[in-house]
Amino acid sequence: MEDRKSLHFSLAVIHEVQRFLDLIPLSIPHYTLNDISFRGYTIPKDTVIIPLLHSVLKEEKQWATPRSFNPQHFLDNNGNFKKSPAFMPFSAGKRNCVGESLARMELFIFIVSLLQDFTFSCPGGPDSINLIPEYSSFLNVQSYSLVEALQQGCLHQLLVKQ
Repeated sequence: MEDRKSLHFSLAVIHEVQRFLDLIPLSIPHYTLNDISFRGYTIPKDTVIIPLLHSVLKEEKQWATPRSFNPQHFLDNNGNFKKSPAFMPFSAGKRNCVGESLARMELFIFIVSLLQDFTFSCPGGPDSINLIPEYSSFLNVQSYSLVEALQQGCLHQLLVKQ
């Protein structure tokens, strides 16, 4: 874990996966404590508000290429990892996800461990991967075939997920 801060591109890719895939497009419901004015509208006290995280993660004013997978969204001109205030897949404010720091750590360990030991490729090439999600309460990535090759041995295995 101590190497985490020096793995800028890995951090950028993990953040971009979360931003681009946007697995949970809606946050948990909130409600207003007082009457508030927002963009010329009055929202009365006790109004239920369901934040649409998708709109922030795909906002054209915040991201250079919001509809494309682009880890550069999280890298500065020197290739160092940079945070973005528009990155909020775990929601924001006092009511954001209580497990956010644990989830970030687990994602980092899981993904970096896989990438250390395996090489992944898609039999049809990268353009054959359909990134349009299947809709449910969450956005689910569609199933596809994946080839994994263990780098440290000669084991090759074809995984077919359908």
